[in-house]
Amino acid sequence: MAVGSFEQHGGHLPLVTDTVVAEVIAQRLAERYGLFRLPPVTMSCSHEHEGYPGTVSLSASTVIAIIRDVRASLAEVHTNTRLVLVNGHGGNYVLSNIAQEANLIGPSMALFPGRRDVEVAREAAGMESTASEDMHGGEWETSILLHAYPELVRPSYREADYEAPERPYFHLTGMAGYSKTGIIGYPSKATADKGARALDSLTASFRGIHDLLVAD
Repeated sequence: MAVGSFEQHGGHLPLVTDTVVAEVIAQRLAERYGLFRLPPVTMSCSHEHEGYPGTVSLSASTVIAIIRDVRASLAEVHTNTRLVLVNGHGGNYVLSNIAQEANLIGPSMALFPGRRDVEVAREAAGMESTASEDMHGGEWETSILLHAYPELVRPSYREADYEAPERPYFHLTGMAGYSKTGIIGYPSKATADKGARALDSLTASFRGIHDLLVAD
């Protein structure tokens, strides 16, 4: 199940960017590994983007309730259900807690992609920026959309770079404390080919999680 967001991504990417990215990844995983794909969660914890037009947030408790309810509903019919949360939004810290709690008696819920998966995918794609430098609306997200849905990317991405490599008080100030445009990263470096290679890498990286979930 893809978990996205509904939040600003500067002037060149749509409000649904995180959901689209998560859905593209989820579709690839479902096709490669023969998995059933649920409809996405399209809003989540986007409080760091409050104040930017269009952003809509859910409380952490609401997101927790949604995931728990989905899992419980699946378990009513499928007692051995395994749920993979494909997270497209970096601010969804609560998803890690949900997964850890669900796995107390054995692997039953996975969160993907992890930090290492993204690092490997960025390297495989030949991206020029790091994940820390390219935090929001940058080379990573723009490349994936240029590959999967180029019609969603405005040409202004070529001039939309915004640098804010040090963000020590981000949890206090949110995005507004470090970016006037809502972007932190280098969308000008994005290409469709990088997006395709990143998705190929992520699809391959999921193998380890898949094998753990189906082991029993």
